[in-house]
Amino acid sequence: MIDVEDLIALVRNYNPRTNEDLIRRAYDYGLKMHDGQLRHSGEPYFTHPVAVAAILTEQRLDDATIVTALLHDTIEDTKSTYTEVARLFGDEVAKLVDGVTKLTNLELSSAQSKQAENFRKLFMAMSEDLRVILVKLADRLHNMRTIKSMRAEKQAQKARETMEIFAPLAGRMGMQWMREELEDLAFRVLNPDARNSLIRRFITLQRESGDVVHKITADIRAELEKAKIEADVFGRAKKPYSVWRKMQEKDLAFSRLSDIYGFRVIANNEADCYRIIGVIHQRWRAVPGRFKDYISQPKNNGYRSIHTTVSGRDGKRVEVQIRTRQMHEVAEAGVAAHWSYREGVRAKNPFAVDPAKWIATLTERFEEGDHDEFLEHVKLEMYSDQVFCFTPKGDVIQLPRGATPLDYAYSIHTRIGNSCVSAKVDGIRVPLWTRLKNGQSVEIITAEGQLPQSSWIDIVTTGRAKAAIRKSLREEDRGRFVKLGQELARAAFDHVGKKASDKALRTAAKMLGLADEMDLLARLGSAELTARRVVETLYPELSLAKADEVDGRRPVVGLPADENFRRATCCQPVPGERIVGITYRGQGVVIHAIDCPALEEFEEQPARWIDLQWHSGRHAAVHTVCLEITISNDAGVLGRMCTLIGEQKANISDLRFTDRKPDFYRLLVDVDLRDVEHLHLVMTALEAETDVAQISRHRDLSKRP
Repeated sequence: MIDVEDLIALVRNYNPRTNEDLIRRAYDYGLKMHDGQLRHSGEPYFTHPVAVAAILTEQRLDDATIVTALLHDTIEDTKSTYTEVARLFGDEVAKLVDGVTKLTNLELSSAQSKQAENFRKLFMAMSEDLRVILVKLADRLHNMRTIKSMRAEKQAQKARETMEIFAPLAGRMGMQWMREELEDLAFRVLNPDARNSLIRRFITLQRESGDVVHKITADIRAELEKAKIEADVFGRAKKPYSVWRKMQEKDLAFSRLSDIYGFRVIANNEADCYRIIGVIHQRWRAVPGRFKDYISQPKNNGYRSIHTTVSGRDGKRVEVQIRTRQMHEVAEAGVAAHWSYREGVRAKNPFAVDPAKWIATLTERFEEGDHDEFLEHVKLEMYSDQVFCFTPKGDVIQLPRGATPLDYAYSIHTRIGNSCVSAKVDGIRVPLWTRLKNGQSVEIITAEGQLPQSSWIDIVTTGRAKAAIRKSLREEDRGRFVKLGQELARAAFDHVGKKASDKALRTAAKMLGLADEMDLLARLGSAELTARRVVETLYPELSLAKADEVDGRRPVVGLPADENFRRATCCQPVPGERIVGITYRGQGVVIHAIDCPALEEFEEQPARWIDLQWHSGRHAAVHTVCLEITISNDAGVLGRMCTLIGEQKANISDLRFTDRKPDFYRLLVDVDLRDVEHLHLVMTALEAETDVAQISRHRDLSKRP
């Protein structure tokens, strides 16, 4: 336990004019009142009030607040009274101690109606003197730091209350450091396995990439020295819960999570802040949509800073915050900066918010009215990481920050989300990717027959919406796979002179232990089953495995032996696809896929058309197809993509980049293939790779013969 002289020394560091006698008397009085009382850990109870007082010295708070911390449990837990505290330490301290006592007795995690009433009492106490909640937050922080000595069920209750109420409240008051620590301490209780897993991954990441924080900090300092700007640079890995929350909100794995490191640059003045942002953006590429200027547009709690996210060393995204020292004090202490002392006088920080005005922004217009309305309003203001929107009927829908009308639609019902075509926000039609704000009214417009689009995955932020969209897309994919399976089966059966009838497919499905012919076709289309195996199952004596290799020089049937021919470069047909030939004078025959748009110009020239088909049997992998692929701009992704193609026994004959962005590359890859089944195997293998964002067959109509 910290002794009284050490505690006074902590106060004297920022307030040389502190009333040492007052603190000594409060210390001695609290020690006497709590004599004989023990904490769950077995320590003397008074160790707790002293620890709370020490936490408040870190925020450089005034003597009255420090004394209140030492006495905050005396009226509730000892024979001390309000009258006695007022007589010994003055009315100001007595009112503060009484306010903390009342807050301690509030059941903030109780049923909705009771919680609403108690929230009003909490904010009424705060409106009388905000230092009451500062002491209560420090009290909760120390209790969470020592929570292991409590019973398991009590730990869970306190952790949930901390996560739902006290951590968001600390954040709303601008005390971000306290919010992060409270959340992480609660996270340790509520989900220890997830927290330990994240910590292990951080350790592995640091072992693989070295001390990234030190390297990037040095990089930023070097750039500022070149620009002759004086500033302090600090870096850190973000707290486990902060990383976990981002993983949940964005539905990302740890390996795909960006900006898990944060950096702060503390400048001498406001002008330097803007010079520094220029230096950083010149040196590193800024991530679009991640720049925020809270200096020109401060938050309600006084927070001022410039935020940006850039692609730093080795392409890693890092968040950088730039502010002056005075702004940094407010960012650390939040509303508490109003009471901060330096050199014995209250520090006059121009950015510190007047607590009376701040609390008024939360409680105005709600002096009267029902408790539930008050609770709803307070949560709108307090939970800054969440968005509360209204249905046309006035019901409240709670969503994470950054949510869109699509998230809103899926939060109501999956059917409404799937059939959503547009939305109105406050009566005005808006795009589905619009980010919703607190208090907005949202109306969803649906249409029969509408289905989710694959692009919706990137629009929504909630896990529920992502899961519903993926399920719908899988069902839609099944239909697509069935159609593709039908084509693969038809081509495979044609190769051995048989017909892929429903009866034949049904028999094959039964022999393979599948539900029915639709299941068989879906598996064919998704490359879970090969057409060769289906044919071998029904006709082992005619299987493709035993078919002769096709001569790559004459792969088609229907041309004279001496006729010159070539595959069309616009559609690049491959064996297994239906084809047609177009004659060119002096050039021979050009083979097109039957669905090639280039054939439209020959509709009035039937004499030039030749009916062709591919030879049955196994074709050589000499048929080039161009694939358009979008991949993440991360180390090793291109290599893994090439390896996947090689594993499918396909050869890359050419590769060229068409677009380079900070977070992705788009490229064209020419792959030599046997047939349409081989093509589908390659595309399916690439689609399964998490760092391949998109893949499609590239057909260039500008390359018509």
